[in-house]
Amino acid sequence: MSALKDQLHSDLTTSMKARDALRTSTLRMVLTAITNAEVSGKEAQELSDEDVLTVLEREAKKRREAAQAFADGNRPELAEKEKAEAAILAEYLPAQLSAEEIAVIVSAAVESAGAAGEGMKAMGKVMGIVSPQVKGKADGGAVAAEVKRQLGA
Repeated sequence: MSALKDQLHSDLTTSMKARDALRTSTLRMVLTAITNAEVSGKEAQELSDEDVLTVLEREAKKRREAAQAFADGNRPELAEKEKAEAAILAEYLPAQLSAEEIAVIVSAAVESAGAAGEGMKAMGKVMGIVSPQVKGKADGGAVAAEVKRQLGA
C-alpha cells in the first residue's frame, strides 16, 4: 500500500476517534475514490503515491468547482462545506507554485521550445513541456493562462 494511502487511513482513524465529522466524511470520500480508481481497470491493482496524488487532485478540484457553483447559486452554507473539504484535501497535496514560479517555468519552456514568435500555434508544444514540471503543483488553468499570456494571445 502506498505511504500516502496509509497516511489517509491513519488520519481517518484519528478523526473518527476525535469525532471530527467533516474530516471523517472527507477522508472516507477520498479513500472511496482511491478504491474506485484501483478497481476501475481490467484487473485490480494498488495505486502508487503518484496515482493517489492524481486522485486527490481530482477530488480537490471537484470540491473547488462545487464551492464556486454553490456560491454562484446563492447557497453559501453548501459552498463553505465544499471549501472546508477542499482545505482538508489540500493538506495532502504538495505546495502550490506561485504565479511568479509558474511564469519562470513557462518562460523557460517557451525558450526551449523555440516558440517565442510563433504565437498560439506553439501552445501545445509549450504545454507539453510545462505540464510534467508542474503536475500536482499548479492549477492547469493558471498554467494555460500564463502560457497564453507569454505567447501573446
